[in-house]
Amino acid sequence: MVDWSEVDTVLLDMDGTLIDLYFDNFLWNQRLPEVVAEQRGIGVSAAREHLYGHMRGVPRSLDYYSLDYWSRYSQLDIVGLHRELSHLITYRANASRFVRAVRGSGRRAVLVTNAHPKSLAVKDARLNLTGRLDAHYSAHVFGCPKQYGEFWSTLNRHDPYDPARTLFIDDDEDVLGAALESGIDQVLCVAQPDSQAPKRSALPFPALDDFEEIMSF
Repeated sequence: MVDWSEVDTVLLDMDGTLIDLYFDNFLWNQRLPEVVAEQRGIGVSAAREHLYGHMRGVPRSLDYYSLDYWSRYSQLDIVGLHRELSHLITYRANASRFVRAVRGSGRRAVLVTNAHPKSLAVKDARLNLTGRLDAHYSAHVFGCPKQYGEFWSTLNRHDPYDPARTLFIDDDEDVLGAALESGIDQVLCVAQPDSQAPKRSALPFPALDDFEEIMSF
């Protein structure tokens, strides 16, 4: 699945790749609508549609991933909700072990995420994520999400890597496509980003379920 003889750098997504996406799905799909319903005196279904209707109208810009943007829109403490549910933040199967093995093999392990820095901070406080990696970058610092080529060119200028000797792992098909277009040679898609949701099939990229599947350096 991975030709490790051709890999010097491993770029890793955070939510749904290193971290179980259950936390984010529960927060955004369940807890936030409940709080909005309480705030507005409406049903949870109506609150969910209020949020989702607005989300559907927000393009995949940085606003879509910005906790500050959604705090302003909802008039709620979104960071506080992250902290309230932080006990749900967990690594995906063997993710921490994989990162340790990558670095132990002499390769670099670098986090690249669309997550807002405040979201990253909450998860980092729970899991010591950034302390396990060689470097970490949020798209908000670069001013462009990973779905666009500008992100990848900015990343490479900021922290040079050889795309032909790079592996990138993510759960988002659009992001993986953009990475391939940027020249990254090997990509993998996470088949089950949320441990509480069904495993996805018929993905357009090679897929993994557990990091142990590719730990043969």
